[in-house]
Amino acid sequence: MKKLIIAITFIFAATAIMPLMGQSTAKEAEKDLKKKSMKMARKEAKKKKKAGYYVAPGALPMDKQLEKAFIKQNMEDDKGYPTYIVASGNSVAGTQTAAKLQATETAKLTLAGTISTNVAALIENSIANEQLTREEAATVTKTVAASKNIIAQNLGRVIPLVEMYKNIGSDNIQCDVQIAYDSKTAMDMAKQVIRKQLEEQTDILHEKLDKMLDIE
Repeated sequence: MKKLIIAITFIFAATAIMPLMGQSTAKEAEKDLKKKSMKMARKEAKKKKKAGYYVAPGALPMDKQLEKAFIKQNMEDDKGYPTYIVASGNSVAGTQTAAKLQATETAKLTLAGTISTNVAALIENSIANEQLTREEAATVTKTVAASKNIIAQNLGRVIPLVEMYKNIGSDNIQCDVQIAYDSKTAMDMAKQVIRKQLEEQTDILHEKLDKMLDIE
């Protein structure tokens, strides 16, 4: 009886300790990521400044911007998938404002392309399971491939990470930007956009579309 009580006590103690160990490990990983990101950001900022890059007045220092970007790029959810999708863009224009606007639009298109590719991979695995006709499957593939611009238009507010400039000659300015978007939000939005497109272009049943796009 005494041994049984000891065993039960040990099990309860272990059960209580496990979540704490998990939290500790997660905090240590986060701390380690911040430490590595800070080191990489300082090193990269030195290279950028040496190459003539600078940040706008009032903006975060370059190393802090790069640190934020490195952290976002390497964050993962509990399943090991990236928490954020990060994209870059650059442009040269006659003014700082125009260069920033064009660079941001380029980054958004790159971001939308990545999201579209991720959804395409999801759908590719589902087409066979949903028993689509050859024509339906072709339409689905074509619609997803052409969805990048529509997804870009529906992105909404992105998270700005990096915004730096460099003088090109005497008249132009180059702007380099990095932006981020929550991966789960991006996928949910893209699925709805593509679902709407497929509803308009095919006669595939709603239930099939939901299963194919993994929409609950």
